[in-house]
Amino acid sequence: MIVDTIKSVAAVVLMAGIGATTASADILDTIKERGKLIVGVKADYKPYGFLDTSGAIIGIEPDLATDVADKLGVEVEFVPVVSSNRMQFLEQGKIDLMIATMTDKPDRRKVVQIIDPNYYSSGTNVLSLKSLGLKEWDDLRGKPVCGIQGAFYNKATSQEYGAEIVAFKGTAEAYSALKAGNCAAFVYDDSAIVAKTNDPEWADYEMPLPTIDDAPWGLAVPLGEDGFGTLMSEMITDWHKSGRILELETKWGVANTPFAKAMNEKFK
Repeated sequence: MIVDTIKSVAAVVLMAGIGATTASADILDTIKERGKLIVGVKADYKPYGFLDTSGAIIGIEPDLATDVADKLGVEVEFVPVVSSNRMQFLEQGKIDLMIATMTDKPDRRKVVQIIDPNYYSSGTNVLSLKSLGLKEWDDLRGKPVCGIQGAFYNKATSQEYGAEIVAFKGTAEAYSALKAGNCAAFVYDDSAIVAKTNDPEWADYEMPLPTIDDAPWGLAVPLGEDGFGTLMSEMITDWHKSGRILELETKWGVANTPFAKAMNEKFK
């Protein structure tokens, strides 16, 4: 009887292990069977992911996502995400892949599988009226500063430089609050701010401070999806090697960044 019980338990454990292995290997099969890759991207972060006049999501990251879909021989569907929900959407299976301007942080690697090498990089700065005359980060002390919910730099801007963070869910609300004078500045990724300052509508605004906390961005797949992770690692390496990232920066009006140029030199 004891022997039979042990055999039964062993069989259950073995089957559980097989099930886990099958589940972890299924996402690529699921995508191919579905005929569609579902990707979480930003829809409010020009030129990395934003809405065109028809309401379609376009930009650098949607173009990269389309590359992945083409590689898999499937269609692509974009799901708009924001900083506060992008990892949760991946955890919950609402998206297969996340390419959404996410800074690579150790704590985030515990939640989602961030793929090496990193595909992009940016730092932190602010957008503010030229007439305000900001020069140093300490000039933000005591001033209301717009931020995005879930952004890691909100804490540093508040604790180290004394800013009073007014957090919004998306950039549209933050930009509106800045324009309305409800914030002295908007703390955000310098890559997006540079693009905004090139917009004639924002001619009175500038990125006045030295960029801090330059950090790489990580695209992600669900934890345990090692096959998909390997595929994405190979694709990122090829993007750098071929100059694809540099090409997309030029296409979308971004000056080639030091990170993209350095990675191209490293891998080509």
